[in-house]
Amino acid sequence: MEHIILYAIVPIIVVMLAGYISGKKGIFSGDDAKKFNKVVLDYALPAALFVSIAQASREMLARDIKLSLVSLIGIMACFMLVYFVFLMFKKNTGADAAVSALISGSPTIGFLGFAVLEPIFGTNPSVALVVAIVGIVVNAVGIPVGLSLMNASLEKQQPGSAKKQSAWKPVIHALEQPVAWAPILAVVWVLVGIPWPDWASPSFNLIKGANASMAVFSAGITLSAIKIQINWQAVLGSILKMVVMPLVVLILGLLWHMDPLNLKMLVVAAALPPAFSGIIIADEYDTYVATGTSSLTLSVILFIGFCPLWIWLTDLALKMF
Repeated sequence: MEHIILYAIVPIIVVMLAGYISGKKGIFSGDDAKKFNKVVLDYALPAALFVSIAQASREMLARDIKLSLVSLIGIMACFMLVYFVFLMFKKNTGADAAVSALISGSPTIGFLGFAVLEPIFGTNPSVALVVAIVGIVVNAVGIPVGLSLMNASLEKQQPGSAKKQSAWKPVIHALEQPVAWAPILAVVWVLVGIPWPDWASPSFNLIKGANASMAVFSAGITLSAIKIQINWQAVLGSILKMVVMPLVVLILGLLWHMDPLNLKMLVVAAALPPAFSGIIIADEYDTYVATGTSSLTLSVILFIGFCPLWIWLTDLALKMF
């Protein structure tokens, strides 16, 4: 537990705090954070995912079928739970509920996945597969579903305000992003049976190394540029994200007899703070920005305690079952 706190959580706090202070002092702005995020999502993270998965084996991919199913079912079940819970409140519109689901129903796997999992579980293909699978669920399934729900609500409130588009367009757009197709390409590479040459890794590792540090630093800048306003809905969103989602994933993983190491990594991934992409979408649509941001900020703080707690609870559950 001491190792987890010192090697996984403290570095995140220090780097995020550096970004936050830089933002408050005006050294970097919210626009700079968006540029940093683009470097992470379009270059550093895809490189990290591709090279890590390409070094895996067919046997490892076969073992991870349960990981894929539990990730998809668990995360999307919680995504829809958040949507319907927030839809029940009179003041919230369908668009508000959709943004809540995009935030509190999605872990920020792209920004914090490697930064949290590698110090705890080591640098290996299994970590990359967890980050890739959860990332594909969040980006290629969660975001299109959330945008569809949001557009449907906006169209209902103000006919003509939402653009008519194919239901498949958001899915195709998500899959066009490097963070989605890079891990898929790597999986195909492994299934075909092409051995990954050792001399090719350094070319990917150089940009891969910027992934975690730049993502966390950028997150700090983003938080510094947003007004935080804690209210009961922000607290509820944090509870659904930090407690309900990892609990659902843990129960599903135990019922499906997942590999213990994969289950521990998946539970930690599910306990990650809300997705920053949800805040970006909220800001773009000017919907639920203040409360969504507050929930994200609160979850980041709570993660300091919940990360080691969920690892301990998962170990305890595995011993019992």
